[in-house]
Amino acid sequence: MGWLSRVFGGRERSGRPGRPGTAGPSRLEEDLAHLRDFATTRRGVEFYLEPETDGFDTTMVAVAHDGEWTRRRVGSPRTAGRLASSLNAPVYEAGVTGYPKRMKEWSRNHPERRLGPR
Repeated sequence: MGWLSRVFGGRERSGRPGRPGTAGPSRLEEDLAHLRDFATTRRGVEFYLEPETDGFDTTMVAVAHDGEWTRRRVGSPRTAGRLASSLNAPVYEAGVTGYPKRMKEWSRNHPERRLGPR
C-alpha cells in the first residue's frame, strides 16, 4: 500500500475495512456460506461474477433454475471460482454474458423480495 493510500484510506483488498462495501473476514465467510447454502438447496444454480468497483468488493450472483437469485460478496474472482468449482456450478462474467432472463422475471413476480426502496 502506498503512502497516499495509507493517509487517505485508499482501496484495500481481501475484505479488509477501508472503503464502503467491504466485508471483514467473518462477514466474508458468512457471505460465502450463504451462497453455498443457496446453491445446495436449489436446482440448476449458475453463478454470475460481478467485478470489484471503487465502492464494493467483487460480488457474485447465484441464480436458480426458476430465476430466484441472491447476491453476496466473494472477495476476489479466485475465491468465486473456487466456490463455483467446489459446487460443480458454472460461473459467468456478468459484464460479458449479462444475467439470465428468468432472473428478471422472478424479480417481477416477487416484488416483496426486491432489494432497495420500492
